[in-house]
Amino acid sequence: MAVSSCTCPARVFNAYSSFECRSDPDFSGAPIGDKPRVGSTRRVTASSFCTGGGISGGGLSSLIFRFPPNFVRQLRVKARRNCSNIGVAQVVAASWSNSPVSGSPSSAAAAAQAAAAAAAAAAAPVADVVAVVEGCIDNGSVQIAASDNSRTSFLSSDGSITVHAGERLGRGIVTDAITTPVVNTSAYFFKKTQELIDFKEKRHKSFEYGRYGNPTTVVAEEKISALEGAESTLIMASGMCASTVMLMALVPAGGHIVTTTDCYRKTRIFIETILPKMGISATVIDPADVDGLEAALDKNKVSLFFTESPTNPFLRCVDIEKVSKLCHSKGALVCIDGTFATPLNQKALALGADLVLHSATKFIGGHNDVLAGCISGSEKLVTEIRTLHHILGGTLNPVRRVYYPGLPSHPEHELAKQQMTGFGGVVSFEVDGDLMTTIKFVDALKIPYIAPSFGGCESIVDQPAIMSYWDLSPAERRKYGIEDNLVRFSFGVEDFEDLKADILQALETI
Repeated sequence: MAVSSCTCPARVFNAYSSFECRSDPDFSGAPIGDKPRVGSTRRVTASSFCTGGGISGGGLSSLIFRFPPNFVRQLRVKARRNCSNIGVAQVVAASWSNSPVSGSPSSAAAAAQAAAAAAAAAAAPVADVVAVVEGCIDNGSVQIAASDNSRTSFLSSDGSITVHAGERLGRGIVTDAITTPVVNTSAYFFKKTQELIDFKEKRHKSFEYGRYGNPTTVVAEEKISALEGAESTLIMASGMCASTVMLMALVPAGGHIVTTTDCYRKTRIFIETILPKMGISATVIDPADVDGLEAALDKNKVSLFFTESPTNPFLRCVDIEKVSKLCHSKGALVCIDGTFATPLNQKALALGADLVLHSATKFIGGHNDVLAGCISGSEKLVTEIRTLHHILGGTLNPVRRVYYPGLPSHPEHELAKQQMTGFGGVVSFEVDGDLMTTIKFVDALKIPYIAPSFGGCESIVDQPAIMSYWDLSPAERRKYGIEDNLVRFSFGVEDFEDLKADILQALETI
């Protein structure tokens, strides 16, 4: 975008009539291994900056400016006081970036709009000029624009949606930055009491308190909604937070749920020990037992069927389309924990589920450095969960058996091929030996970390009997199918041949 002239910014530079700049380092002729030398320092005045004197037309972009202390702060203050072209440029650029793609103005029309914005800015304080921005709502330092996932409808690839959804195509924060700004605040202010009243009565869109939402996390929510094909997504502190809040929000006191035998241990503990305190009972079935699900639906007033698919740690697959039709015919909701699949490999909502949940700590986070959970679905259901959330405030010879939906030996292999486009990066298997033999194998591995969780760039290995079920006796663990020789291996992004060699050498030790 062009600025009308250099005379107005030059007034801003008057307080600091000159500043230093240096040219790019000159590496030509420098012997390999020598420390490169930096070119000579030049001085540039405001007048030469404006007229081009002392700087060639193409040389400006190659200069590295070294401003005097507090220059940027003083520049910002003067821009606000004088409403210079710099302040106007920020406002107009924000306005253009939020204009719909269709019907965008021509270059001449855009220039006319810029001139009109500049004229308006000259006659009004900067706080009022922000109102020039179209399609957004002024909230002081944070401006919020309505997100619109329909803007991603022309993208056919999940990869493209992952990059652009919620950001370039519909970001709610008015900014020209390519990356989404991190808004570090726990509370948001209102200019006048009337603005607060308008917010409370739904006439003004804003944030209020950190627990109720944040402009940065909204971008992540919109991105996941676009990937899942959901109307709404809620991000919480962890996958367990998402699971527990969902269960308490959607299952009434005295209600009944159906879940599966194979699932995350902490989810099982919550269902078995916490929900009964609220009068909520549960029927537990095998992931493939559709007849058992139907019997439970006929016998009880079931509010919700909640299961993982694939499950943890045996990676069993549930026929999402079939169980969704069955549950809906009986008035029950279906929530699928798709953490192991991710939205790239499985679209649970498209298969009929009402909600899809993820531990975003895993593949969605992808770097083992974030704790997060998310739940996606219809606006109505997610709003119910959000309301409660606001109150609560996250095959080798020595291997006896392999659990992986991509293998023909897996009990739901055919189903997995139908409803998944990939089978995930986690493999569970049983070592041909006892607890100590399995420990010896795990300890001999050199690449993966022994740790909980999965889905990061680094490979991770664990023995569920120790990592998740160590407080139970072997007999109690066997009730859940957890043998002492079971290993769960989450493959990272390391080279496959390196991982293969590491596993083979570890197997040799036993």
